Amino acid sequence: MTDAARPFSLLRLDHVVLRTDKVEALLTFYQALGCEIVRTLADFGLHQLRAGASIVDIIDAHGALGTRGGAAPGTEGRNMDHFALRIDPFDAPAIRAYLSSLDAEFSELPFPLFGAEGYGPSIYVKDPDGNTVELKGPPNADQTPPSL
Repeated sequence: MTDAARPFSLLRLDHVVLRTDKVEALLTFYQALGCEIVRTLADFGLHQLRAGASIVDIIDAHGALGTRGGAAPGTEGRNMDHFALRIDPFDAPAIRAYLSSLDAEFSELPFPLFGAEGYGPSIYVKDPDGNTVELKGPPNADQTPPSL
């Protein structure tokens, strides 16, 4: 498939999500590198840090979100949940059609997710190795957090 058939352009990396059982150590480390905590959802074990124009999410591997990824990082556990690529435009039907043409497994979320630019639409797709890639659209005009 040619670039002209792709219904969006890749802009940049939006965010990376890391799972850990060493939340405080990772928060301290990334803050020492210059990241700033911009949002914490304690009920979900989620901390979001600004890293320039992008976001680094730190998820407690034993929290509500972290347990979805299996064991904590180690020999048998992975620590990256997914990474997000910011795309534009975000034409959900065209993106779904394109991903279907690639025979890719994907899912569209029923509510906007928070990313580097705020709340906006997302579609998750699996790469051939099973890694999850979030295709992140532009921020919504309404930046009201969804009810989770």
